[in-house]
Amino acid sequence: MQAKGSRAPSLRALPFLFIVAALLGLLPLLHSHGLQPNPMLASEPPHHYPAVISGSEPGDFTAAPHDVSQEIRPLPNRTSPGHVKYRKAFPVLGIDYTHVRIPFEISLWILLACLMKLGFHVIPSVSNIVPESCLLIVVGLLVGGLIKGVGESPPILKSDIFFLFLLPPIILDAGYFLPLRQFTENLGTILIFAVVGTLWNAFFLGGLMYAVCQISGTGLSHIGLLANLLFGSIISAVDPVAVLAVFEEIHINELLHILVFGESLLNDAVTVVLYHLFEEFANFEQVTVTDIILGFLSFFVVSLGGVFVGVIYGVIAAFTSRFTSHIRVIEPLFVFLYSYMAYLSAELFHLSGIMALIASGVVMRPYVEANISHKSHTTIKYFLKMWSSVSETLIFIFLGVSTVAGQHYWNWTFIISTLIFCLIARVLGVLGLTWFINKFRIVKLTPKDQFIIAYGGLRGAIAFSLGYLLDYEHFGMRDMFLTAIITVIFFTVFVQGMTIRPLVDLLAVKKKQETKRSINEEIHTQFLDHLLTGIEDICGHYGHHHWKDKLNRFNKKYVKKCLIAGERSKEPQLIAFYHKMEMKQAIELVESGGLGKIPSAISTVSMQNINPKALPVKRILPALSKNKEEEIRKILRNNLQKTRQRLRSYNRHTLVADPYEEAWNQMLLRRQKARQLEQKINNYLTVPAHKLDSPTMSRARIGSDPLAYEPKSDSGNLPIITIDPASPQSPESVDLVNEELKGTSCLPPSPEEDEEGLVMHVMEPSSPGTDNVFTPGASDSPSNQRMMRCLSDPGPQPEPEEGEPFIPKGK
Repeated sequence: MQAKGSRAPSLRALPFLFIVAALLGLLPLLHSHGLQPNPMLASEPPHHYPAVISGSEPGDFTAAPHDVSQEIRPLPNRTSPGHVKYRKAFPVLGIDYTHVRIPFEISLWILLACLMKLGFHVIPSVSNIVPESCLLIVVGLLVGGLIKGVGESPPILKSDIFFLFLLPPIILDAGYFLPLRQFTENLGTILIFAVVGTLWNAFFLGGLMYAVCQISGTGLSHIGLLANLLFGSIISAVDPVAVLAVFEEIHINELLHILVFGESLLNDAVTVVLYHLFEEFANFEQVTVTDIILGFLSFFVVSLGGVFVGVIYGVIAAFTSRFTSHIRVIEPLFVFLYSYMAYLSAELFHLSGIMALIASGVVMRPYVEANISHKSHTTIKYFLKMWSSVSETLIFIFLGVSTVAGQHYWNWTFIISTLIFCLIARVLGVLGLTWFINKFRIVKLTPKDQFIIAYGGLRGAIAFSLGYLLDYEHFGMRDMFLTAIITVIFFTVFVQGMTIRPLVDLLAVKKKQETKRSINEEIHTQFLDHLLTGIEDICGHYGHHHWKDKLNRFNKKYVKKCLIAGERSKEPQLIAFYHKMEMKQAIELVESGGLGKIPSAISTVSMQNINPKALPVKRILPALSKNKEEEIRKILRNNLQKTRQRLRSYNRHTLVADPYEEAWNQMLLRRQKARQLEQKINNYLTVPAHKLDSPTMSRARIGSDPLAYEPKSDSGNLPIITIDPASPQSPESVDLVNEELKGTSCLPPSPEEDEEGLVMHVMEPSSPGTDNVFTPGASDSPSNQRMMRCLSDPGPQPEPEEGEPFIPKGK
């Protein structure tokens, strides 16, 4: 039974493959047999009747099939006697393939892409070994060979079709759902890899290939330096389509995914500038310094111009979505149209269309999602995913078909050198740039991360389309360039794409977490952002948290009021996130059929999303009054969003001098000296207190050596301390008479002191403005402090008399 169950997916996928092969094989056969609108085949009319063939002009009836015999009957022409017109019978079945040829073939190719994608996921054993992009290229090779085998010329992936119709959906999907937090936190690393890394690859590869072409015997001496640099700029860029296709299957962690994919997105500006620059320089007789400076400036114009165009269309799309509350049906259409217009406008001025699409998607998303309905958001999400998936599938299939259909020129030296130098340039570039980047990163890129970044630099259809755009007149080596480009693409997609999954498992690289973040994690993430912003302000270091907070304040104060409709523009972020979670919970309950089990804790926000016809007056939190809700909003707003408006910002540059700072420092210094002196006395002059034993051990010790615990004969000479019990002062406020000074003094002791022993005199109360602790007095000398510590130690206890308890009272 298990064997049959394992064969079931394969058997289910086989009919799809046969159907697709039959359809594609039938299409060129039908086309080659001339199934096109032909004139009606009629019998030869009598010679005295002119033959008038119906359907020979536009607008006539559709031609009848070949195998349908028609009876032609002469009909008298009443207007002109003596002449009879012939008419055909009404056609029952007709074929006009040219009328539907273009949409029919497009639909057939899309159907082929969907069936291939379905068959790929039906067979899990194949998908775990071979990436989807590899199988799609193989399908394209088979289809191209089949079309060429029946005598037809296979279609070639033209550059206009690729850049204008197939690439925009993939980039829009990536830009609209771009993980903005990871992207902004690693933006510096991404830009270094995208700009410096691409320039390094282009010039390193172009220079080495020029050196290879100068070797005698290779037959490549006619290829100049500019042509090799142009080829290096084409083949050096990492392809976003190939990276997406491979990295989404291996589920790599967010850091590596955003580094490689971000590099593939942002290197478009460098690739476009280098491509047009070297293409123009190849037509010049002499390249001047001015041309090089203008080419350098064009990089900033192309990249920043594309971003500017995308931001403009993103703001317009967000502003338009503010007024679509009454027409929810067309809300998704605005997102698609404005994004596509941004791409076309950038391509119109030779700017970076990819940068424009990314900028428009990133800018419009937060404001559009705040204005549109949940159904429109779901429509945008799934339509973009579907559109990008179909485009990606078509790109890889057409890449295989174009490989069979195109003309190739194979030169072993040039192609093998290109492949080897591409790998060397990628590895050296990643190692060198990572060594520099790790000096500034808090989270360092490990050797495993560097290996995955270098190994994940895949090439794809963008390089092929740019190579296809080359002109034969100026670049006679175009076929050899295309052959080398296809070889590099196949090597990176097949070899690197198939081996990167086992290498990730072998190196134990961290995988992506599939679970979504909880609301607790979201709240604490926002709290840590505010905390780090405050720490940066206190330290006087303005990092990305500071500028991010500045941008958020400007966004909430000005931009949201213009682009978001209603009161949602003034809603605190935490409360807005709470409403979003409530909406999600309510929709999940409805979809799961648990509407009758909705708990009472769900707020009216969820019920509004369940029953959208009931228009609520104002959304409220569950079991909270209006005053309580306003109080919560005020607390959240004051404590999480306006930190620096409520507290002063101190740093080492703007710290104001305190007039009492000097006196306070002196007091702290005196306190520190007093503590140090007390610590020294404790270390050298303190007699350790006797450790009390248990009653049993004490009786045993007394019994063994009773003489050791008898009172000393000179115990009467011990000083006596007299304290007034009625005195309210603490023991620290009494003055001790220094016995040591009396012993060293020349004057004899007074008779009163001999009779009374050691007498403690009460200190006079200090004045209100003085410091009792740090004002030196007569008894603050070191000798008095030593005497105080010695007298405070009780010493060994005398032996208890008979009839008294062993343990004294109060112990």
